[in-house]
Amino acid sequence: MKNLIIMAAMLCLTLTVTAQPQGFKMPENNATFKDINYAGDDMEAHRLDIYLPETGKASYKVVVIIYGSAWFSNNMKQMAYMSIGKPLTDAGFAVVSINHRSSGDAKFPAQIQDVKGAIRFIRANAEKYHLDTSFIGITGFSSGGHLSSLAGVTNGIKKRTVGNTTVDIEGCVGGNRQYSSLVDAVVDWFGPVDMARMENCETVKDEKSPEAALIGGAPAQNPDLVALISPITYVDRHVPRFLVFHGDADTVVPHCQGVYFSEALKGAGCLESFVTVPNGQHGPVTFNEQTFKQMTDFFLKEAGDNNK
Repeated sequence: MKNLIIMAAMLCLTLTVTAQPQGFKMPENNATFKDINYAGDDMEAHRLDIYLPETGKASYKVVVIIYGSAWFSNNMKQMAYMSIGKPLTDAGFAVVSINHRSSGDAKFPAQIQDVKGAIRFIRANAEKYHLDTSFIGITGFSSGGHLSSLAGVTNGIKKRTVGNTTVDIEGCVGGNRQYSSLVDAVVDWFGPVDMARMENCETVKDEKSPEAALIGGAPAQNPDLVALISPITYVDRHVPRFLVFHGDADTVVPHCQGVYFSEALKGAGCLESFVTVPNGQHGPVTFNEQTFKQMTDFFLKEAGDNNK
């Protein structure tokens, strides 16, 4: 487990330092509102930052962003903004970068319950933080892509049962249950979305994998949970529109994950586009000016093209 945590930390550092397109300036931590606890407790894992555009509007439509860490980190919200947030504020969105509990803090479904709780908090406190919740998009990379995708495909789902296993998807983190946790559009950056086919695009990974840490057991021995943590399981015609990015040289989350997911989304009629990035790695090359523009254009379109 220690080695997995070290590997995840190194990966996150690599994403932070190298994943930006050439000439893209790394922003400072200049959040408009910092370290807001969305759960009403004192956990670092339950804090979020809000970045508002400097255009003086009364409120801004929202995009939630989630960092990648193989679910091992509970405090990388600043890194998420440094990686993919700045193009979104430049496009006129309020960016809400959230922490969530790590797999070491709690097992699944704690992580998606945190995401849902943060979204309900955003709606409950929209006026206070100058947020226009008529549109809430969500995006993330790697494990953050997984959680963003899972948030989208579970719109309106409180609990789900596969086989003999039932999980509480919605949870009650932070309360605000009178508010919705629905999202309106999703951008998935190379997220693991079909845990049953992570190893060689055919089968589950072993008991030392990040997904094993997430569910608290070997994937091969927990097929119901493997299905329940996989966004592809929930895809149907009721999910919001998705834009999916995946590099064809990704050695961390195989490119086939994006292929499988986009095929399922296309079949359900909710795929905007699947973008394969030539020579794209797990962040580097895949993150570039063109893909960032595709992301912002997609969110602007879904938000009504009148965001600025």
